[in-house]
Amino acid sequence: MAVVTVTAGNFDQEVLQSTETVLVDFWASWCGPCKMLSPMVDQVAEERPDIKVCKINVDDEPELAGRFGVMSIPALKVFKGGEVVNESVGVQPKAKILAML
Repeated sequence: MAVVTVTAGNFDQEVLQSTETVLVDFWASWCGPCKMLSPMVDQVAEERPDIKVCKINVDDEPELAGRFGVMSIPALKVFKGGEVVNESVGVQPKAKILAML
């Protein structure tokens, strides 16, 4: 499944109202660790069609980062039924990302 770019305008629809489990990657273009994590998140999106994978650029969407307490990036949050059920900060191995789901 393709990665969905999320903004404040589509966050509720894409993440909170989704019937699927949603993995959200909070990132920024200047963040070196984010660039390391991004290919693994993309692989999860390709390998797990049952999971919706979204990315939020914290520079473009600071209110969403603040709303979910993102203080360091990269930050991954797993949503089920509109609630955060798992989260991590920093670069994670793909196996750990999959285990979070």
